[in-house]
Amino acid sequence: MGAGAGSRQGQLFLRSLLFLLLAGPPARRPAWGQLRYAVPEELEHGAFVANLGEDLGLDVSTLSARRFRIVSRAGARQHLEVNLENGILFVNERIDREEVCEAGGTCLLHLQLLVESPLELYRVEVEVLDINDHAPTFPWQEYVLEVAESAVLGARFPLESAQDPDVGTNSVHTYRLSPNGFFSLEVQTRSDASKFAELVLERALDREQQRVHRVLLTALDGGVPERSGTAHILVTVLDANDNVPAFDQPSYGVSLPEDAPAGTLVIQLNATDLDEGPNGEIEYSFSGHAPPRVRELFHVEPRSGQVLLKGRLDYERASLHELYVQAKDRGPSAVAVHCRVLVHLLDVNDNAPEVTLTSVSTPVLEDAPPGTVIAVISVLDRDSGDNGRVSCEVGPNVPFELRSSFRNYYTLVTTQALDREAVPEYNVSITARDMGSPALLTRSTLTVPVSDVNDNAPRFLQPSYSVYVMENNAPGASICSVSALDPDCQQNAYLSYSIAEGHIHGMPVGTYVSINSDSGHMYALRSLDYEQIRSFQIQVQAQDAGFPPLSANVTVHIFVLDQNDNAPVIVSPMPRNGSVATELVPRSARPGYLVGTVSAVDADAGLNSRLSYQLLQATDFTLFSVAPDTGELRTLRSFLEQDASRQQLVVQVRDGGQPALSATVSLLLSVVETMPQTLSDFSEFSLPPEVSSSSPLTLYLLVSLGSISFTFLLAILILTAIRCRGERRSRQRDSCSPPRCHCCPGSRPSSEGLKTSNLTAQPPAGTTAATCLDVPAGGPPGYCYKVCLGPESAQSDFMFLKPCSPPRNNEKDPGKRSRPDQPLQVSKEAKQPNTDWLPPSTQRPALKRYQ
Repeated sequence: MGAGAGSRQGQLFLRSLLFLLLAGPPARRPAWGQLRYAVPEELEHGAFVANLGEDLGLDVSTLSARRFRIVSRAGARQHLEVNLENGILFVNERIDREEVCEAGGTCLLHLQLLVESPLELYRVEVEVLDINDHAPTFPWQEYVLEVAESAVLGARFPLESAQDPDVGTNSVHTYRLSPNGFFSLEVQTRSDASKFAELVLERALDREQQRVHRVLLTALDGGVPERSGTAHILVTVLDANDNVPAFDQPSYGVSLPEDAPAGTLVIQLNATDLDEGPNGEIEYSFSGHAPPRVRELFHVEPRSGQVLLKGRLDYERASLHELYVQAKDRGPSAVAVHCRVLVHLLDVNDNAPEVTLTSVSTPVLEDAPPGTVIAVISVLDRDSGDNGRVSCEVGPNVPFELRSSFRNYYTLVTTQALDREAVPEYNVSITARDMGSPALLTRSTLTVPVSDVNDNAPRFLQPSYSVYVMENNAPGASICSVSALDPDCQQNAYLSYSIAEGHIHGMPVGTYVSINSDSGHMYALRSLDYEQIRSFQIQVQAQDAGFPPLSANVTVHIFVLDQNDNAPVIVSPMPRNGSVATELVPRSARPGYLVGTVSAVDADAGLNSRLSYQLLQATDFTLFSVAPDTGELRTLRSFLEQDASRQQLVVQVRDGGQPALSATVSLLLSVVETMPQTLSDFSEFSLPPEVSSSSPLTLYLLVSLGSISFTFLLAILILTAIRCRGERRSRQRDSCSPPRCHCCPGSRPSSEGLKTSNLTAQPPAGTTAATCLDVPAGGPPGYCYKVCLGPESAQSDFMFLKPCSPPRNNEKDPGKRSRPDQPLQVSKEAKQPNTDWLPPSTQRPALKRYQ
């Protein structure tokens, strides 16, 4: 698809280029002249049409300044546009010739070009050339043709014509029929050069041999590349009805006024059929390819053949309608015949003139000289003849007149000097009247305001402004608004506000405040701090938009108000590293004894910095008091024996702001019998401040941890006892049998005694092994042990030995003793061995001597 579209666009470009080369560049025209170009349809946006700047002899560099443009009616589509940089006329949007020009013939786009300073008008006609962008189409993709078997050779059967919206050689050119043995195709040409096809019987039909014949009809146009459309024809062979209807004439013409009402008889058609009965009864209808527009406007009575008007006609939309009507009898093998009806519309004066203000140069300066162009007015009447001829005039008692440039175009100019103070605005009535009978007219009112010159400077409403802003304001919040007035109007009265350059504490004033240039609202760009800056002033300038511009200045004083945003800060006593400030108090202190002074500061001012002290918490409120103004901590009474030796106090410092802010300090007072020689105001306390206030919680945590640890230890002991009990029962059930356990009497002791054992080979987890141990001479006989190895014993050097229960019988085998080189040694603290068994030989390599 992409390749086909590219080839098609290339052909369009070559065709357009060839046309331009053959036609040659149009001759340069004088002002108010007319040029004509041609452009193929369906060109893409930006396609070149003509170089208007060169053809019209205009200076390309001044096209933008002179407002060179295409003038079009309101609501009309802008198919073409002018590039003001090079004066080239190019395609603005895709042009569909069949959409722009519904009727056939030459398709022209009428362009009016306007350039000012001085005012010049040009008329350009652009002919839209047709391209082969539509393929022929049939009303149906498949239709049935009924043919009697009695049809004679050479009988002709008119077929439905294909429709192609293109014109000229791009329309339907010929028809083609698929090969068959019964029918041939003949292409006929009507008087209007349109083509239609007839099916010619070449061989006699025999319904008994073949009832249906299928052929393919192809319609081809004459365009390049060639396009085609197909339709399947199903020929049904029937008996009887061997005569077809016939119209009096193949084509009819009729004239009808465009304002004819619905139901008007357009024409009475008459067709005859030589058959009798149902085969001779004729029904009329539109052909299958009748366009939808025709079906909307007209109606055919099926029995009488009357063509009636159904819709509303419009000469300006289409002056000619082509109707194709078919007549068909009611016989079983009916064949339809066609005729064409051309309906020519007669124009009536049903359209009032349309007044369009093409270019309006308002407002007008009051010092404009006479002859100044105010507006360019175009008048259009869609009727034809005298009904479309229009005259235009302005109302009386206004200093304006209309000057005709060429047909249907006028310029409105001033006739005398204007005075804005006398008349600030004119309402000019423009009347357009056509030459029809009766005449139709249209009145349009053009408002022409008179503008002033910039002769007044702005003036502020106040000589100066004072603004009070609370500190800690939100950045971007509005703090005030300044306003100025200008007696001028329009652009000369449009004011813009700005802040003059300056510095505040070494920073540009633009970092502190900004101003809306349109409304005069001022905004704080940062949060102000009363403790850093208390007041400053800026200069605001108001300037109008006149030429030359005029301005005025005003001073804005900004005062920052204090806010209670700083809490008191304790400076004495000062806890360090999370500890509690401590103090020693002698037990012999009298009432009024000065223990210490709590000092605090507040960065705010005024009431926000006035501090008061109070005792918030105390071990005993009857012992101490705090002076609300000075923060002095004194005793209220003497100490008693039952008073605690440690007194914990919490002192709160509160400022006088709204809402008030506060700070607290914790003191730990130790009551001592005697005061040391050198006293320090404060000492480090080993526990953090929260420990003393949460000592019950700490006790609960310690008790809980102890209980959990005790429970866990008890569970381990119970599990160990259960495990040992199970092992003992297992040994009682599985006592050492002779093949597995052997006694070891008479073995010689090692000179080194018994050593601590160490395992080198680990048996599988969960298995046990019976082993015989050697003991010194004269000692007790051998003792039987089970070696129990858990999963963790693979990574342990210890071996746990458990005594083996005695065998079920007392049989002894003195001949089987352990060898002196037995590779197992136990701890020096050996238990009484059992001499009734010896370890099997298969288990001996699992043990080795530990040196």
